[in-house]
Amino acid sequence: MVAKGHKARAERLQNATGALATAAMAAMEEKLPWFGKLSAQDRSWIGLVAQSGITAFVDWFRDPEAHSSMPTRMFGSAPREFTRVISLHQTVDLVRTTIEMIENTIGDLLPADDIPFVHEAMNRYAREVAFAAATVYAQAAEMRGAWDARLEALVVDSVIRGEADESVRSRASALGWTGSARTAAGTPNAGTPGSAEVCVVVGRAPSTEPGSTNVADAVRHAAREAGADALCAMQGDRLVIVLGGTSKPVETVQRLAEFFGPGPIVVGPLVPDLMAAVTSARAAVAGLRAAPAWPAAPRPVLADELLPERSLSGDGHARRQLATDVYGPLTIGDGVLLDTVSTYLDSGGSIEATARAMFIHPNTVRYRLKRVGEITGYSPGNPRDSFTLRVALTLGRLLNPDPGASVL
Repeated sequence: MVAKGHKARAERLQNATGALATAAMAAMEEKLPWFGKLSAQDRSWIGLVAQSGITAFVDWFRDPEAHSSMPTRMFGSAPREFTRVISLHQTVDLVRTTIEMIENTIGDLLPADDIPFVHEAMNRYAREVAFAAATVYAQAAEMRGAWDARLEALVVDSVIRGEADESVRSRASALGWTGSARTAAGTPNAGTPGSAEVCVVVGRAPSTEPGSTNVADAVRHAAREAGADALCAMQGDRLVIVLGGTSKPVETVQRLAEFFGPGPIVVGPLVPDLMAAVTSARAAVAGLRAAPAWPAAPRPVLADELLPERSLSGDGHARRQLATDVYGPLTIGDGVLLDTVSTYLDSGGSIEATARAMFIHPNTVRYRLKRVGEITGYSPGNPRDSFTLRVALTLGRLLNPDPGASVL
């Protein structure tokens, strides 16, 4: 007898679904200000979801065990873009408004004896709908995260390949990239000096495999904490970070070093913007390849600090840079600085031996070597700098045998 009465209630509730769906749409228009601002197509989709939800409730009310998946399936009538049209909070408002409407309307559509049973079922069903909505938005967030990870990897790969164009800039912008320095709250601070400069950082990927998306999220968060902007991607066995909004990249990368695997971390030179980042990327990648030749290199190390190793490993850009920026200035004028530093290096770094070989006073040698340091940025008395100078002089003579001529 009870089963027969319950079936009759379900039939009466079934007959009321049309009126309930119409009342639900009217309640949304009246109580939710943002609902009326949606497009007609979006409102129609919401109406279909509401109607689907009411129908699903009736089926579930008739036989909860046979229709246990109804709360989740009720969102199936909405397109995937539905989660971008309204937020989870707005979805909760829709569900709450619909339930309140049913509670206020059901008394006019069903006999009084049916009301307690429907109210009790509605409370149970509303809980399931809430879980179903959370599941839908969680799945959408996961899909969005996976898509963002692929898009970010594509942007970073384009930078490495030198294919950065306006489409890359727009894709990076879609990922939240501004290239500007950020405040502690993570908002852009374009007024910071050097805030638009960009560099590329390359190192080994973590030996453990926590998942590139997790690493990228952690890197971006740490970069924001350091006041910078970042794009990150795993490329085989290396981790690549495009860093923006910092005029002190080494200090910033020191705070990101924990996300790299063991081994060197190379920081490319600063460039004006994302479109020019290929220059920084090229230097960083070449530096990572050459870094094992300098076991005592700091971590992280600037790519420009690896110019001699890069040139010896076949990096043509490093060769030209040493020949142009280091050797070239020493050939200006009478070339006395070039002769002095060359003799000094050939004399094993002895000022007295250099003075005897050139028939000049040791203080003259000291003065000229000081001038060499001021002009090139490399001090001949420093072992590391003297190595760089020797390589630069060798390359300069090879690439520019005639002093004063342009470097090929």
